[in-house]
Amino acid sequence: MCSIFGFCGSRGEYDEIQKALLATKSRGPDDSRIINTGNGWIGFNRLSIMGLTENGMQPFVYGNCTTSTLPDLKNGPEGYEVPDESQLILACNGEIYGFRPLKEDLIQKGYSFISDSDCEILPALYREYGTDLFRMLDAEFALVMYDRKEDAYIAARDPIGIRPLYYGIRDDGTYVFASEPKNLTGLVEKIMPFPPGHYFKSGVFTEYRDMSRVTSFHDEDLPELSGNIHDLLWQGVKKRLDSDTPVGFLLSGGLDSSLVCGIAAAMSEKPLETWAIGMDVDAIDLKYARQVADFIKSNHHEVIITRDDVIEALEPVIKALGTYDITTIRASIGMYLVCKAIHEQSDLRVILTGEISDEIFGYKYTDFAPSAEEFQKEAEKRIHEIHMYDVLRADRCISVHSLEARVPFGDLAFVDYCMSIDPEKKLNRYGMGKYLLRHAFEKDHLIPDSILWREKAAFSDAVGHSLKDDIEEYAEQIYTDEAFEEGRQKYDHARPFTKESLLYRDIFEKHYPGQSEMVVDFWMPNRNWEGCDVSDPSARVLSNYGESGT
Repeated sequence: MCSIFGFCGSRGEYDEIQKALLATKSRGPDDSRIINTGNGWIGFNRLSIMGLTENGMQPFVYGNCTTSTLPDLKNGPEGYEVPDESQLILACNGEIYGFRPLKEDLIQKGYSFISDSDCEILPALYREYGTDLFRMLDAEFALVMYDRKEDAYIAARDPIGIRPLYYGIRDDGTYVFASEPKNLTGLVEKIMPFPPGHYFKSGVFTEYRDMSRVTSFHDEDLPELSGNIHDLLWQGVKKRLDSDTPVGFLLSGGLDSSLVCGIAAAMSEKPLETWAIGMDVDAIDLKYARQVADFIKSNHHEVIITRDDVIEALEPVIKALGTYDITTIRASIGMYLVCKAIHEQSDLRVILTGEISDEIFGYKYTDFAPSAEEFQKEAEKRIHEIHMYDVLRADRCISVHSLEARVPFGDLAFVDYCMSIDPEKKLNRYGMGKYLLRHAFEKDHLIPDSILWREKAAFSDAVGHSLKDDIEEYAEQIYTDEAFEEGRQKYDHARPFTKESLLYRDIFEKHYPGQSEMVVDFWMPNRNWEGCDVSDPSARVLSNYGESGT
């Protein structure tokens, strides 16, 4: 994981640019560089994953069909200055899957490259195809680029928003882009998430792909559907194993992370490095994660946490996330602490995880969907907003510990296909949620059948029911009833409705004052559905939770 920064105008000072970039040094601890474009600044913090040599360091400075090497750049007291013949300057946080054939095609057209970095091909692609390149990419990325010929800044983000990008506008109209809100605090008045599936050029945002929009549905029968789901997820995992540094896996013992691990184990020549976390008193998923690890013969690691660990992690987690959302924060505690252990105890750089499956195939509350049409509308809403919730959680909890997150369920071909499955076939008519996904891997025996057909548990509950209970008890100690009512009235947008949510909001405002609109609202089940009008986002409060919490 890396961090990028773009100041799209000449009125910035080098010292403030450097300070802003350093706010996300943990995303890219290996090296930092700021380039003076002549009309602004582009900065980059590097976490070396692909193309590990010095020539893979960004921002890339692209001249006449080739990239400039470091000696070509003059390093002065106000950043690197670029050669006069430079045309494009790029900083990209991303993985470009299938970049090697694209690179070979560009070489045949006369382009040359100086590194093995996948992102180095982007300036050449832009020179060939302009902004059409973004819809060509099979990638998870965020980038800022300056075109010196046109005196134009370009920014773009992948269609799901797996890689983070935020922006703000200065009083003088200057746009500023950065990987995280903490880069922009103090530089702009209002911080906004860059919309996924869009590119920006010269003050205009243009949508190039909307993964949530479905115009027609597949009509295949169950065997064909299952085969396509299987093959697309298999390819999604395979792509994400391509790394020049060690790869690890989060394994909760639930269906999604277990499938990712099972697929990876089937195509790996050596044991996987898997990691699980649980409370010291009532961890639910540790035993299931161990069953999967034993089955796939991984080198398995367990992290055990206590109530004190949970409470002490609250502020650093909220600071890292930049959110006040209840379910996001609860689920982040375990992920944050297990990634901290991975960073401290291993040499891993890349982490595969199981996010995005719920939004596509359904969650416990979608069992209450009154119709297939309502199920589909909910799935489209969740995919459209996921960059503010589960994807944000995975990115921040992993990147703050100098690791890179990769999300196979977010593979563009997989999401595109699965979102277009007839929702009538996704409804829980089978007595088991996510039936299509489970059935797709039934014949492979990649994971134990008991795991493949196990009821889903919410991640924070699976770490231990006591995690949520301990936080709620702590919030009760912080706020009297009177203090809660007075405190919640301070906020008009996304007003806290429990003492726990007020605790999160107060911590959030300490680090991101006045920026609550970065998140649209609290993640909650669809309260318009019968059975879902609940006051807590945890699936534990739903009537169909059943054996999920055992």
